[in-house]
Amino acid sequence: MSEVRIAAEPRTEFGKGAARRARRAGRVPAVLYGHGTAPQHISLPGHELMLALKTPNVLLRVEGLNGGSELALPKDVQRDPIKGFLEHVDLLLVTRGEKVTVEIPVNVVGDVVAGGRVAQEVVQLSVEAEATHIPEAVDVDVTGLEVDTQVLAKDLKLPSGASLATDEETLILQISDASASTAPAAEAAAEEGAEAEAAPAAESAE
Repeated sequence: MSEVRIAAEPRTEFGKGAARRARRAGRVPAVLYGHGTAPQHISLPGHELMLALKTPNVLLRVEGLNGGSELALPKDVQRDPIKGFLEHVDLLLVTRGEKVTVEIPVNVVGDVVAGGRVAQEVVQLSVEAEATHIPEAVDVDVTGLEVDTQVLAKDLKLPSGASLATDEETLILQISDASASTAPAAEAAAEEGAEAEAAPAAESAE
């Protein structure tokens, strides 16, 4: 897992007005905390931070701090609900060798059996891993799985160094009968068509 270097600046102004001024200047307010230290209020370059956050659980090398540089993971990212720009970020201090619990994506790979359909119940899996070696995702290969097969968390082949941090009996996905899932929709469409045909006939009778 590679590090992304990002330059921090100390933040001495607080409140909504100060946050708006920071964002107008192209920076994002942030708080760096963890390991029992006092929270550090900083701002980060918005464009570089946005690019970095495209990688899940990105490891940031935050530079420009009073004590030099620190490693950190994004823990809470707040975005504008309409425009989507970054409003605020909480960063958690980490060290090499330290174990952390994170959410990683669950990717479905392979071709589902003929007549089957993948019903995925979990898209993010909680795992424990070393802070500087967090896996990007876990893959679930559905090739050869028969209809009605269930894949539980304990069935997953986790990347090296990662372990489950969730109930091992959690249902990740199952292979459903594709024809069974489309039947109700077809019946509903047929009923709607029959109602639409009956409506003009009823109107003319009136």
